[in-house]
Formats: sequence, C-alpha cells, structure tokens
Amino acid sequence: MKQRTVVTKITGLSRKGNGIGEFEREDDTSWPVEVPFAIPGDEVKALIFRKRRGAYQSRMEELIHPSPERISPRCVHFGTCGGCRWQQMDYEKQGELKEKFVRHCLAPGLASDVHFHPILLCEKPWEYRNKMEFSFSMDKEKTPYLGMIMEGGKGRVFNLTECHLVNPWFAKVVTTVRQWWLESGLEAFRPYRNTGSLRTLIVREGIRTGDKMVMLTVSGNPDFALNQQQIDGFVAHVRDAIEPLDPAGNLSIFLRIQQQIKGKPTQFYEMHLSGPDHIQEVLHVSNPMTFKVSPTAFFQPNSLQAEKLYSRGLELTEIPENAVVYDLYCGTGTLGICAAQYAKQVVGIELSPEAVLDARENAELNGVKHYEVMQGNVQEVLQKIQKESLFPSPDIVMVDPPRVGLDPDAIKQIIQLSPEKILYISCNPVTQAKNCEDFLKHGYRIVAVQPIDQFPQTVHIENIVVLIRE
Repeated sequence: MKQRTVVTKITGLSRKGNGIGEFEREDDTSWPVEVPFAIPGDEVKALIFRKRRGAYQSRMEELIHPSPERISPRCVHFGTCGGCRWQQMDYEKQGELKEKFVRHCLAPGLASDVHFHPILLCEKPWEYRNKMEFSFSMDKEKTPYLGMIMEGGKGRVFNLTECHLVNPWFAKVVTTVRQWWLESGLEAFRPYRNTGSLRTLIVREGIRTGDKMVMLTVSGNPDFALNQQQIDGFVAHVRDAIEPLDPAGNLSIFLRIQQQIKGKPTQFYEMHLSGPDHIQEVLHVSNPMTFKVSPTAFFQPNSLQAEKLYSRGLELTEIPENAVVYDLYCGTGTLGICAAQYAKQVVGIELSPEAVLDARENAELNGVKHYEVMQGNVQEVLQKIQKESLFPSPDIVMVDPPRVGLDPDAIKQIIQLSPEKILYISCNPVTQAKNCEDFLKHGYRIVAVQPIDQFPQTVHIENIVVLIRE
C-alpha cells in the first residue's frame, strides 16, 4: 500500500495505548487505523504506511479537533519519545482505563465471588522511576545522540534534555555524559557492523536512600576498547556534575563490557570505577527493610509503589504463621524476604548466581533467619528438594515472572507442588490471564485481584492475582 493521508475520529485504544479510528479504503471497505499519541475523542489527520495485525499503522500529522479529555503533556519530548504514551490524558482517566483492561483480560476467570479491588494509583505520578536506560547512536554524518529511542524511529535515538518520569538529576547525567562523549573521540556502537564503543547508559537511584548509580555499557570488541584516559574522563565528568548536588551522598560508577562473539552466548564484565559497589533501597512493607541493589540486579522500578505491591499482595494472600512459602524465580529475594515477616519458612529459587548472592546478603542485612535461597533451574532444584527432603512442601507459592509470563514447565511444576494458595504478581495482565486459565483447569480459582499502577503516563500496569486450591 502506498502512503496516504486520512482523517479519522479516534474511538478507542489499542493494547499499546495508541488511538484507534477507522478510514475508508478505495474499495469502500472500512479498516482500523492505529495512531500513536491520539486518544478517544480526537479527530486527527494521519499518514498511514503499512498494515500490521489487522490495523493500519500511522503517524499523526495534525490534531484537527482535540478530545475534551485531552490535556497538555508536560515533557518537551512527548510525541517523539517512545517511552510515555499518555501524558496528554488525566491521570485518573489513565487509572480507569488500566483497571478496565485488567478486568477484560481476566474476565473468563472472574466468578461472582472474586474480590476485584479498585486500582491503587500512584500518589506521585511524576519522577517515580528509580532506573532508566539511555542509548547512544550516531547517524551517517556521525552526529551524536544520547537519549531514548524515538517512537516509530526504527531504533533511532534523540538527544534527551529532560524526562519527568525520573529525578531531574538523571537528565543532568545524560547532558554531562554527552559532553564527555564529544570530547572523547569515541563512536556509538553499531551492532550490525560490530564497530564503535558506546552502547547504553544506565542511571538508577534509591528513592528513599538517595544513593545514586551510573553505569556505562561499552562494546567488547577489543578494537574499540576505551583507554584509561577516556575512562578517567567519564568518571570525572559524572562526579563533577552529580556530587555537588549531595556532597554527603553515595555515588557509584561502573563500566560494563558487553562482549558478543558470533555463535557464543553474550558475556558481560563489570568494572567498578568509583564509590560503593552497590546502592541501597528501603521498602516499608510492615517494617522498613533495606535491600542491596547491584549494578545489573532487577529491582521494582517504582520503589514507593513496590511497597504497596508487596504489602497488598501479602495482605491478600493471608500467610499463616506456620506456612511454608516457595518464592520461585525469586531474583534478589525482595518479595520472599518481605514474606518472611509472616511465614514460618521461605524458600527462594533463582537461576542467576549473582541474584542469589544478593538475595542472601539482603536476608542477612534484614536479620531474616528463616529464609533460604537455592541457585539453579527451578525444575532441577525442586526435584532436589523433594528427593532429599530438604524442605517441607509449600503451603503457598509466589511468582513474579517477566512480561512473557510462566512457561508451561513452570505451570506444571507449580501444579505438582499443589500449594493451597498461589500469589501471582505480573506486569502483563495478558500473559497472567493466560497462565491463570491453566491453573483454573487444575482445580484452582481466583479469589482476589488487585491492579496497582507502577507506571503513570504509560500503558503498563502491575497486577496481583491470588488463587486458592479447591
């Protein structure tokens, strides 16, 4: 299909949070068109360019008549950046749409006696994220770009000057690293050619502690390795820009080397350049609990909402004092250590050796004695536990998987464990609902649902489901 401009009235939203309207093709048939950054009630002029998954993709050329519900976005990059989707929409309305989406996804499993609780919104819908990853890029003229991926830009990056999802000092880091880059003579990494040096810049902080971390990821191709002068320059620029903001605070700086060799797994090597070798975060879940966060460790991206997420999840699960809890795919142990305040014993299982070390340190840091974490593949570790009778069978199983959800083997393992309750936390209600259908077929039923918004201004939503065995 050739590109053409159409005028359409937006009547709905796609799963990605884009506006959905209709237009008439030359054969007089009506087809849906997806328009990024449009909302219901908008009338827009859109340039359509391809068809994908039953809808034509487009770019908004002109907002002809704005929706009555449209508000002014806060960020100058809105409409260019692929990060935020709903800054042009009132936050209360965002919450309504997200709650409706969760209900829609879980509808087949929602019996009349299910407690579906109203969405918990974020008290701080701006500057809430504790981590952001920025990308390096160069065009054919070798113009440098350091920022976020552009919406519909096929991997192109724009130069970021502000971001209202994070603390303002994040943008200050981006600006100062961009200045160092201009002085360094380095080039951005080009993946298809395996040339260039600079890949990404990760910035993170402890929201409650104020600890700060900056990590530069570079190519593992030795022909493009940074020399000591370039590394020292990077450290000096970051420290000079950030340390005066909080002279007594902790600033950690790392270099990560990402080595890709054809036919071999990607290898990562970290170099600790300055400051402490980790940051700390405090979560108030019944009691304040302190967690070590290593440079590459996963931690919930919204610390304050993570407190609500864990508190509400454990409250709805109603863990008895004598309960044995298994925390599968436990990561650095955050949820399991919080659950240990209520349970008799918590057993975490995690494949990543680095995450297991963090989990053990976090348990010790919080004085939790009845928490054990085992390293290895979940299926193999569970077989070892049963064969050697290392721990009692679980009364409760907790899972918080990636967006793709639980794989069939994981579901089979949980069903074989036959726990009385399952606490399923997910950042993707679509895959969560699909997994819950499998549990429902094997004698479980949903008793409670709690959406929690961790990601204001975006389409994403975190959701809690509690299931019990009939």
